[in-house]
Amino acid sequence: MIPLLAISAFSGTGKTTLLKQLIPLLQDRGIRCGLIKHTHHDMDVDKPGKDSYELRKAGASQVMVASQKRWALMTETPTAEKLDLTYLASQMDDSQLDLILIEGFKAENVARIMLHREASGHPFPAPMDDYVIAVASDTDTQLAIPHLNLNEPVSIADFITVWLDHVNGPAPGDV
Repeated sequence: MIPLLAISAFSGTGKTTLLKQLIPLLQDRGIRCGLIKHTHHDMDVDKPGKDSYELRKAGASQVMVASQKRWALMTETPTAEKLDLTYLASQMDDSQLDLILIEGFKAENVARIMLHREASGHPFPAPMDDYVIAVASDTDTQLAIPHLNLNEPVSIADFITVWLDHVNGPAPGDV
């Protein structure tokens, strides 16, 4: 399975901003990233009036919209009790990816970097569990796990690169 790494924090801390900086930095290092974003809002990626929207609303459980440049699969899940991150990740094409970044899902048992921004007004995220591999903050954390400067995305990308190498282990023939 493709390694998963969550970027988790309270709303307004800068998760999306950081991810927008990290993805191109990781791409520059040859790491192909996918992304799963958790939202608490009822969302719809389709537009009312479009054929795909009307066909989905007519009862199609899955609708794929495809063009030469991209495709998207929309799946209706009205009876799902909760989001299943493992299932969602399994829907990604592992031949196209080296890492799946996760925005949110802070209660899932996956490796994660917790963010804290003092100006956000939110308390420091606590308690830390065994899945937190680092904290990225704009203040000193005084924790026994790695502390990353939230305002230095290059150093965070460096940390992720080293972590990913560790997770993947040595390449075949490297001993």
